Amino acid sequence: MTDNLSRTTVPGQDNIAALRDELTQIALILAQHFDAGAPVEAELYQRLPALREKLARFEQELAALALDRGELAALYGISQAIGSSLNLTEVLNEVMDQIIRLTGAERAFLMLVAPETGELEFRAARNMDRETIAASSFEISRSIVKQVATSSEPIVTTNAQMDPRFKAQESVIGYNLRSILCAPLRVRGRVTGVIYADNRILTGLFSDRDRDLLTTFAGQAAVRIENARLFESIANAKALMDNIFTSITSGVITTDVQDRITLFNRAAESILQMPATAIVGSRFADALPVLESKLRPLVEGVKTHGEPVVEFETEMSLPDWGSINLRTSLSPLKDAGGETQGIAIVVDDLTEQRRLESRYQLFQRYLSPAVIERLPEDPSELKLGGQRQEISSLFADIRGFTNFSQQHDPETLMEVLNQYLAIGAEAVLAEEGTLDKFMGDAVVAFFNAPLPQADHVLRTVRAALRIREGIALLHQRVPPAYRLSYRVGISVGDAVVGNVGTAQRLDYTAIGPSVNLARRLQEAAASGQILLTHTAYQRARKHIEAQPLTPIKAEGISEPVTVYALLGLK
Repeated sequence: MTDNLSRTTVPGQDNIAALRDELTQIALILAQHFDAGAPVEAELYQRLPALREKLARFEQELAALALDRGELAALYGISQAIGSSLNLTEVLNEVMDQIIRLTGAERAFLMLVAPETGELEFRAARNMDRETIAASSFEISRSIVKQVATSSEPIVTTNAQMDPRFKAQESVIGYNLRSILCAPLRVRGRVTGVIYADNRILTGLFSDRDRDLLTTFAGQAAVRIENARLFESIANAKALMDNIFTSITSGVITTDVQDRITLFNRAAESILQMPATAIVGSRFADALPVLESKLRPLVEGVKTHGEPVVEFETEMSLPDWGSINLRTSLSPLKDAGGETQGIAIVVDDLTEQRRLESRYQLFQRYLSPAVIERLPEDPSELKLGGQRQEISSLFADIRGFTNFSQQHDPETLMEVLNQYLAIGAEAVLAEEGTLDKFMGDAVVAFFNAPLPQADHVLRTVRAALRIREGIALLHQRVPPAYRLSYRVGISVGDAVVGNVGTAQRLDYTAIGPSVNLARRLQEAAASGQILLTHTAYQRARKHIEAQPLTPIKAEGISEPVTVYALLGLK
């Protein structure tokens, strides 16, 4: 170890030793002559040339050492400077400024390979005053840049105007380029860009030493730039994801392997009435105990099996907010190895939707579904009036209900009435008829409006038979005292169908003689009997069994009305 150290030399060590020996000899001469009292000028004069030569060599060595030290200090400073930031723009500008300071160049340009196209794109350009160069002044030798990018070898020329490699290039002549220095940026053996520096005035500005120095610097800069580009890419991706998570209407919650919440987007804040600042970083069970308790079996299942759960609906109560309906979907968050590293929970608030659905279902109890579907989205489009068209009308009322009502209390009457009216309404809706109204103990309906029905007469007949069958089934379940019967009248003819009433209260109904005739037939029918007009019978006779009856005298009609008693379907 000692021998190795004793043989170790540093730059300039031999010249320093020689100068020390020379100075020692001069000191001895001075001491000897001083003791002897003899003159020393002649002997000292003889030694001065050798002393000057040694001093000159020493100065050269010191200059080289200072240059080496300066370059090392510059490289260290550059490494520190460009390593202090991950902002790509800051890193690129710092790299440019350091190149100009390091090489003495007039201008410096940095180009990076675009990931999308593979082409070199200018990303930074600076001058000796640390000012950004405008794109209109990008007057460089693109041939040299392309050669460096292709060969991955640096290039230096002391005078491009006279260099046989480049003097014929149009850019060199046209832009009056002289000293040029160009080096590749390499990361993991791949060229990621090019550094180009030049001086359009001075020749002989750059040397091979500058080329090697720039190449060393480019190696450091390439790694820093690539890190900054990756950081920028990740930051952009994160910003995009944040924007997506912020803008989507579904709440998004993510947890890690310790069940700690890592993401809680704006929609989740709105749905669950909790700020993200109070949620992120907390355990799921601690931050959202009610939701966690509802989803616990699903979360455990996703963790265990690694399979998503889609559209699970649940209801929960929030403090100061009340009950809400949620639809949740859960998916595992997996790493590159397929291991589950957390859970993603997507939450949709269905409270308003379920409220509207409940109102719609309630609305269906008051209007026929066909009428509801026909309603416009804009209430202002609803207008009074209607149109003339052929329809089949059905009137059905409960025979003997007036006497029945005198024997029972109002609560019992309402319960019994609803049972019978339900049978009539369900029979009409089953044949896709329009339930016009309930008139006391009567059901009023019509067919072929608002939607056209080519077989509307047959549908009306089938609805009447369904009423008869429903009554028979009801009689099997109720005491004899509650066994009432329907009587039904059916007619076919023109009527005006549309909205009647006022702007505040509308009814979708049918008005016309054929509607009144159906009511007169219903009033003339016996218990359990279904009466048809002659027209209704003729239109449905291929499908029904009916018995002709003696013409009846109907109120408001001068001539007797031919009627048929419906027996059933063929």
